[in-house]
Amino acid sequence: MTEDLEIRLLRYFVAVAEDLHFSRAAQRLFVAQQVVSREVRRLEERVGTPLFDRTSRRVSLTPTGRQLLARARQILALHDETLRELHGTGRSLLVDVVGQRLTPALVLAAARARADGHEFFARFHGGLDASLPLLAGHRLDVTFGRWHGITGDPPTRLNHRTIRYERISVLLPQNHPLAARAEIPLAALRETDACWQCGDHASAQWEQAMLQLFSDTGTPAAPPRPNVRGIDELAYHIQQWDLPILTISSQPEVPGAVVRPLVQPTAVYPWSMIWRDDLRHPGVAALLAAAADLHATERWLDLPADAWLPAPEAALLKHQADSPETASAV
Repeated sequence: MTEDLEIRLLRYFVAVAEDLHFSRAAQRLFVAQQVVSREVRRLEERVGTPLFDRTSRRVSLTPTGRQLLARARQILALHDETLRELHGTGRSLLVDVVGQRLTPALVLAAARARADGHEFFARFHGGLDASLPLLAGHRLDVTFGRWHGITGDPPTRLNHRTIRYERISVLLPQNHPLAARAEIPLAALRETDACWQCGDHASAQWEQAMLQLFSDTGTPAAPPRPNVRGIDELAYHIQQWDLPILTISSQPEVPGAVVRPLVQPTAVYPWSMIWRDDLRHPGVAALLAAAADLHATERWLDLPADAWLPAPEAALLKHQADSPETASAV
C-alpha cells in the first residue's frame, strides 16, 4: 500500500460491505452507483487486492475485505466523533440503527431525506445493553430497541417513544419444506428446533420476547445457538443448519433464503426510539417526524386483532385502552 486511504473511499467501501449491493449503497449515500463502483475500485487499487467478489447474482467480501471492514468502521467512527467534538453536538447526530436496513435504519434514511442541513452518523451497536451506556456517557445521541425489555433500572434522563410494532417473521432456506407456505403458523415450528438468536436485530430484549412467546404458546424453545450477524454469515449458517430462524419483517434479503410472516399468533416486536432528554438537536424532531410519516403510510403502530405482544407491553396497552385519559406512549 503506497498511498493514504481517504475517508471518502472508506465510507463508500463500508456502505457496500454492509449492504452487499452497490445500487443500495449508492441510494444510502445519495450518489450515483457509478460513483460508488469507481471509488471502490480506487480503494482496491490502493490496497492492492480485491475487496469484493462480484458475480452477476451477488456481491461478497473477500478475506481482505472482511479484515478491512472492522478497521474501516473504527477509523470512520473516530473520524466522525472527532468532527462532532470539534464542531459541537449541534452539528451532527450519532444514531445507533442496530443493523443494516432494519427498522431504525429505515427511520434514519427517511429523516435524512427530510432534514436538509442536519448531519446524521449511523452506528451499529446491536442492542440496548451496548448503546444505553453510550447514551448515558454522551457518546451516542439516539438509539432504538425494546424499551420495556430493559432489565434493571435504565439510565435516567432518557426519553423514549414507541415507533413500531413490527411483525415477527421466519427466515427459511429456500428448499425447506415450510418455504412453500405463504405464512408460517407457530405450531409448524414445534419440531424444527427453530433458531431465535441469529440476526442483527438479536439482543437481550429480543431473547426475552422470544422466550415469552414460546412460554405463552406452549412451544418448546430450541437449544441456544451462537449469535450470527451479517448477511454473509446468515446465508452460510442457514444453509448449514437447514433450520428456520425467527426474525422480523424488515430482515434484509439473505441469499438462498426467504422470509415468511409468522401467524397463529400474529406476534409483533415493539421498537422504541430512545434519546437523551438534554439533547436539543433538530435531528431528533426529524427522526420522530420520519417515524410518524412511516406509520401514516405503512401503519407501523396498527396492531392486528390477534396480535401477540410480550409483557409488559401487552399489559400497558390494555391499561391504556381501559384508561384512555392516561394516554402515553407505551
